[in-house]
Amino acid sequence: MAYSMLMGMAVLLQVLGQVEKPAAEAVVPPAAAGQGNIWKLTFADEFDGTVIDPNLWTVVHRNRPQRKNNFWHRECAVLDGRGLLRVITRKSPERQGWYDTACLETQQTFTQRFGYFEIRAEMQSQPGFWSAFWAMPAPPGDIGSTRFGGMDGTELDIFEKNTLDEEVQHTLHWDGYGKHHKTAGYRAKVPGVMEGFHTFGLLWTPEEYVFYVDGKQTWRTSAGGVAQVPVYLIISSEIGDWGGDITQAQLPDEFRVDYVRAWQIYTEDGQIAYTPKPFAEPEQVGSESGQ
Repeated sequence: MAYSMLMGMAVLLQVLGQVEKPAAEAVVPPAAAGQGNIWKLTFADEFDGTVIDPNLWTVVHRNRPQRKNNFWHRECAVLDGRGLLRVITRKSPERQGWYDTACLETQQTFTQRFGYFEIRAEMQSQPGFWSAFWAMPAPPGDIGSTRFGGMDGTELDIFEKNTLDEEVQHTLHWDGYGKHHKTAGYRAKVPGVMEGFHTFGLLWTPEEYVFYVDGKQTWRTSAGGVAQVPVYLIISSEIGDWGGDITQAQLPDEFRVDYVRAWQIYTEDGQIAYTPKPFAEPEQVGSESGQ
């Protein structure tokens, strides 16, 4: 009797775990509410199957510049066969005192200017590293240029999770990473963010950036002078003091990704709704507002 009950519960849990998520094409981004334009899906990876799609992602395999004892290792980005990407952090089995994390990017496969970008992910549980979904300028964009502020190239950190509390970081970087570096950011409090899966999104127009967590706006800004050049997407984990003391972590640990999707916004006659502005030397950093 007890065995039959256990088997029945196991079957029920298996069925519940196989509830299908809506097809990406059927999902409308929360940023589309109240807008008359047409939203078209331009990128979607549901991470089905057992192998990361090389037509969508490049899995980086190299030392992580500017990060001490951190190697982006291809073995740390894997699919679990049940619709999830596992981004693993581990002690390196090859380099004493080093740690392996993972990075996937679309520089060779997908770039886009303006639109809405979203990830659904579950956070890591250990200190010493941070998970992120971000974007970098693609050519002809140049984050190192200082003449036009962020208009000709901005790092867009849609979300970074470097702490084990209920806060999530949104950040912009422009004018390079040296003495001219400028940045703006906002820490959004998200109750329950360390439990289960959550969505993190960015609506990007020629005039502003609007950040979302679980479909709710968390930060609106035009800091730096909004980027007017295409970007490529990145999923990564990184080691560093900003994430806490990695020696205190119980490894391996991971953050998991359910999907990454992007939409572009079109007019009724089939044209992209937004036209990039000509570069101009910014008179001020820009405006912003929190939740």
